[in-house]
Amino acid sequence: NDQFARDGLRVLAVAYRPLDSEHIGEDKWGMQTLEDNMVFLGLVAMSDPPRQGVREAIEKCHRASIRIIMVTGDYGLTALSIAKKIGIVQGDDARVVSGLELADMDDNQLKEALKGEIVFARVAPEQKYRVVNALQELGEVVAVTGDGVNDAPALKRADVGFAMGSGTDVAKEAGSIVILDDNFKSIE
Repeated sequence: NDQFARDGLRVLAVAYRPLDSEHIGEDKWGMQTLEDNMVFLGLVAMSDPPRQGVREAIEKCHRASIRIIMVTGDYGLTALSIAKKIGIVQGDDARVVSGLELADMDDNQLKEALKGEIVFARVAPEQKYRVVNALQELGEVVAVTGDGVNDAPALKRADVGFAMGSGTDVAKEAGSIVILDDNFKSIE
C-alpha cells in the first residue's frame, strides 16, 4: 500500500465477509458487525495523472511568489508524491500533516507548521477552513479551490474561492469564481 502511495497511486483495499443467509435481517448484521472478520482479497491501485500543463502553471505561480499548499482527503504518501510530481513541494523536508495530527495542534503550532513546505492529508472540511483562517491570520491573501459541499466553508472564508465547474451547486455558490474547465492552468 505504501509503495503504491509513494508512486502517487490511489489505493483501495478489497475484502469480503461471508454472511449466513438464515440470519439476514437480524439486528446482529448492522454496519459495525458486517465489517468485522473481513477476508482480505487484495489492493487495487489506480492512477489519476495530473492534467497536462499543471506543473508549468505551478512553476509560474512559484516565480510570481504565489505559494501553493495541498489540502486533501488523500492518504499522506499519495498526497506528498503528487505534490512532488507537480512541483507544489520542491524540497525533501516537506512535512505531511494528517487530519489527526492537525486536530491535536493548537493555532500557534499550526501557524508555525505553515511557515515551511507542508501538505495536509486526510483532512476534514472544518480543518480546511482552519488552515485558511490560520493563513489569513498570518497576513496571507488566500485563494482556495474546491468542488464539493464539504469545500464550501473554506471557499467562502477564502479571499478568493475558486469553485470547479463540475462541482456541486453549493461549492459554486460559495466560491467567488467558477472555473468551468476544472483546470489549475486556468487559475494561473
